[in-house]
Amino acid sequence: MTVKELAERLSLTPIVEAEPDREVTGGYTGDLLSWVMGRAQAGDAWVTIMTNSNIVAVATLADTAVIVLSEGVMPEEDVIAAAKARGINLYGSELDSFRLSGKIAAIL
Repeated sequence: MTVKELAERLSLTPIVEAEPDREVTGGYTGDLLSWVMGRAQAGDAWVTIMTNSNIVAVATLADTAVIVLSEGVMPEEDVIAAAKARGINLYGSELDSFRLSGKIAAIL
């Protein structure tokens, strides 16, 4: 499933659509960046409430397919600019992390 297809199925709000045709092959939920860096897999949809610019660096290092910000959190402009510059897909959702992760798991 592509990032775009995932976003459509879950009614995600696009923030940065850098590579919407990227394949999503799994998922990871976490907010402790060092933990995510060591455990998220390439191709994952990463669900987090973190909104600082380090999420872009972690997504780059882990090669996640998309960052999905849960619980209605929105990033600052510097995070959006960094995601655009690094080609990182960034979407938002009003769902809490638990429900959003369950929905992702159910459709992958």
